[in-house]
Amino acid sequence: MLTTKVLVLNKSYFPVHVTSVRRALSLLYQGIAKAVDQQYRTFDFDSWSALSASLQGDTISLVDRVIRVPRVILLVAYDRLPKRQVRFSRFNVFARDNNTCQYCGEKFPRSELNLDHVIPRSRGGLSTWENVVCSCFTCNRVKGGRLPEEAGMRLIHKPFRPEWTPFMLETFSFKRYHEWRPYLNLVDAAYWNTELLER
Repeated sequence: MLTTKVLVLNKSYFPVHVTSVRRALSLLYQGIAKAVDQQYRTFDFDSWSALSASLQGDTISLVDRVIRVPRVILLVAYDRLPKRQVRFSRFNVFARDNNTCQYCGEKFPRSELNLDHVIPRSRGGLSTWENVVCSCFTCNRVKGGRLPEEAGMRLIHKPFRPEWTPFMLETFSFKRYHEWRPYLNLVDAAYWNTELLER
């Protein structure tokens, strides 16, 4: 239970992070954050502990009490917003292309996909949003170091730089909690994964 996820909001109720229950309870106990319930009320550690005893839901046993797991916390002094620019990363390219090979149109598990440079790097192609697509292993081998038209292939969709971060589709779908929904429907938050180098 301590490793399950908690949505972290800045003081403007904007999602900025996902953390573990262990970390969320620590922030709550230190007074750095407050727990938020489904009526958007906020609670410090003591008031959350008192409220928790009478409510149903996931709980954790402490030395002297049982406390309900907060699924949303609010940082009391943090007002910065996550970066709005979408990171150029493998995860986000796969999300943009919906895990679908952009040559044959078939959807694959991520483990069966790779990234393909539409204009090969050996021919001056850059590693950018506009030149990289998802490709299955078979299509990638067929295309090789050629342009799609030279290999008799056609792109299903022209690659583009997304305006909205695709991570919302997947990061929170790993384990979504109904308490998160009001905050996730409002926002384009940045995914903090490894950014690919544009060259």
